[in-house]
Amino acid sequence: MKDRLSVWFPVGLVFLLALLTFWLDRMVQPPGAQKDGSQRHDPDYWVENFTATRMGPDGTPQYVLVGGKMTHFPDDDSTHLVRPHLTRYAKDLPPMHIDSQIGQVSKDGEHAWFSGDVKVVREAGRGQSELTMATPWLHVIPDQDFAETNREVTVRNAGTRIAAVGMEFNSKTRIIKFLSRVKGQHVKTK
Repeated sequence: MKDRLSVWFPVGLVFLLALLTFWLDRMVQPPGAQKDGSQRHDPDYWVENFTATRMGPDGTPQYVLVGGKMTHFPDDDSTHLVRPHLTRYAKDLPPMHIDSQIGQVSKDGEHAWFSGDVKVVREAGRGQSELTMATPWLHVIPDQDFAETNREVTVRNAGTRIAAVGMEFNSKTRIIKFLSRVKGQHVKTK
């Protein structure tokens, strides 16, 4: 009997320690924490040096998005862009180009956010000169031809330079609304 006790005692002690370790692990884990990876923000795919074109119903391009890298994250269905260049084509309007260091596209594709040295160029068109904008951050709703920022922005157009904080721009109506601290300079062209 004594020999059995000396053999089973260490086994029982190890079992008790394993049970205690399991219980302690359960107590320290936050509620709802899952170890299946669903809480991680890992990409499911990425594409390097890409070009994506969205066509209109008539078969002409509406948007062309070119970039250094596009990464998709399934947990929030977001798409992150490196060095994006977006060109918007619209009937009877000159093309508009947006360049930045990084960008993000909403899961439905209706919104895009650009940041890091954002440059916007609306090409010259019928009766209008080229328009350029520079800002550190820009929110774009491409289907509405609308862009906005709440940061510093500089707009240049045929001898006019306007600096402001905050802007709303409707490319279709050609209306720019500056939101605060507006300073303008106009140089008469010869």
